[in-house]
Amino acid sequence: MELNPDLTKLVFEKNDLKHEVYNSTRDAFELFRNTSHKIIDLFREQKQATGRTTPLSFTDRGDFEFEISFASDVLIFLMHSNVFEFSRDHQVMKSNYIREDTKRSYCGVIHIYNFLADSFTYQRDNDLGYLIGRVFVNRENHYFIEGKRELGMLFNNFGTSVITPESVQQIVESAIEYTTNFDLLTPPYDEIKVVSVGEMRTNFDKKSMVTAKRLGFRFQSDTD
Repeated sequence: MELNPDLTKLVFEKNDLKHEVYNSTRDAFELFRNTSHKIIDLFREQKQATGRTTPLSFTDRGDFEFEISFASDVLIFLMHSNVFEFSRDHQVMKSNYIREDTKRSYCGVIHIYNFLADSFTYQRDNDLGYLIGRVFVNRENHYFIEGKRELGMLFNNFGTSVITPESVQQIVESAIEYTTNFDLLTPPYDEIKVVSVGEMRTNFDKKSMVTAKRLGFRFQSDTD
């Protein structure tokens, strides 16, 4: 019995490609982790120098997750352990960068989520968070971001954008800026005018009433 040599080549080469992408994404994630930690430390220095009371923290949650907390917000960074390819209809597949080498379309993904700090402090399990950006990294350390405003508009040139300490700092700072400007709005009156006895008994309990920055509002697309 012999294996089809084309099949052997396919399996080995695809595995090698995905391994390279995974390593590049992992290196990028560690750079995000270290940079975010340094940014929080710099905020702490400014806090002490100015006598501010703003809560600040960095929390490491293992190989694939960490979070930073500032004022009333939390950003959670998650790296997916798998490698993905874009669909044929995705905009990046039409770029010259991908057309020159289709292997460049294989990417690892780092997700950036925004939550309210109080959601964790008071264990409000039903509160909502938002994916404000996801960072795609290929084996050449090129990246682009799908995301909201500052992130999606500033970091979308896959062919020229490369993961560096400077670019990662800019991404993290832009995520903090967007999050800080993305304020908690009062939900529409009609969304909360009726409350059940159970909800009242549990007291708008941390686990029964939902709080989110845009509860009851349409969360607009990247270009809005």
